[in-house]
Amino acid sequence: MADNSKIRIALTKGRLEKNTVALFERAGFDVSELKSKGRRLILDIPGSGIDVVLAKAADVITYVEHGVCDMGVVGKDTIEEHQGSYFEVCDLGFGACRFALAGKKGEDFYAGVGIKTVATKYPNVTRRFFEGKGMDVDIVKIEGSVELAPLLGLSHGIVDIVETGTTLKENGLEVYEDVLPISARIIVNPVSMKLKKAAIERLVEKAEKHKGEID
Repeated sequence: MADNSKIRIALTKGRLEKNTVALFERAGFDVSELKSKGRRLILDIPGSGIDVVLAKAADVITYVEHGVCDMGVVGKDTIEEHQGSYFEVCDLGFGACRFALAGKKGEDFYAGVGIKTVATKYPNVTRRFFEGKGMDVDIVKIEGSVELAPLLGLSHGIVDIVETGTTLKENGLEVYEDVLPISARIIVNPVSMKLKKAAIERLVEKAEKHKGEID
């Protein structure tokens, strides 16, 4: 477990990190170290009893699951793809976008009787979505630009994160159906929730109070 004298929270590096730091600042914390971090990956919020760990999204979940971090801030996309043993306690609202099923403009993904092929970076999310529809699909895991898959004839459609839809439009694709809304969430290790309940609840309350102030 993490140090019992402190709360250790893992933040997803990048945009969610910046938004969370802004949230901490709004909540009255001294974020000077977080703003001038250099290459450091573990940082202190002076006078708060909170340490911050900067990590990639999937690793945030790993650290919280294994108890080396008490809490984490991570996107719902990562939570849905890497489900595990932790509590999801707060929707922070920022980082909002969505999973969507998309493909070539004007085509009917559901037409015909054959098994459809779907390309995605998120095979678990995709599998559950189509299982919920009672459909069998062939899923192709793509690491790069999934928009290429239907354009090259590799798949009938894609499941991917969509924010504005501009990339889809510029490549002759369109959203067929929304799959799942996405935003930043706070997750908590179950043992930490028992051992550090009061401190964790205070931090979550502050986050809830100020989350609407973050773009």
